[in-house]
Amino acid sequence: MPDFGKPIAGFGVMFGGMFREPITEQYPEEPAPVAARYHGRHQLNRYDDGLEKCIGCELCAWACPADAIFVEGAPNTDEERYSPGERYGRVYQINYLRCIGCALCIEACPTRALTMTHEFELADDNRGDLIYEKDRLLAPPPPGAEPTPQHKPARAVDYYLGQAGQAQDPDPTSPEGAAETTR
Repeated sequence: MPDFGKPIAGFGVMFGGMFREPITEQYPEEPAPVAARYHGRHQLNRYDDGLEKCIGCELCAWACPADAIFVEGAPNTDEERYSPGERYGRVYQINYLRCIGCALCIEACPTRALTMTHEFELADDNRGDLIYEKDRLLAPPPPGAEPTPQHKPARAVDYYLGQAGQAQDPDPTSPEGAAETTR
């Protein structure tokens, strides 16, 4: 005699699911909520007066096990002040092709300049666009704060060639620039 209990139990599960409210998420149109402690894209923070918190100490780059961060510090001047200290991060790049999201860079930052946001959409079809420069990482200035001076960011190709901290457009009239253009 065949056992008809198993197929009937299976139909019971099917019919029970047919009348429940679906739990489908409409992802591109309605972003899904993320957990409160989710670590997404990095952000360079500012003080309330608009100055950058990054002092160019490069500790985040040293702490990164994937070698995804490149920082080059430079001294502040009285004419161009980026941070309250004597140094600031002139070049700041994060290569999201290498980043493993471990947040060790966040732990290493002494000024809490680097944090992680809840932004998780980092996919792109161009490898160069996944190297985030300082202009894409820096938080906008708070309302009423004076903007810091802008400087020309390094190009993504400089990161791959190991030339991220070097000058990009030498002056052809100077002796150094003339030597650079003849190479």
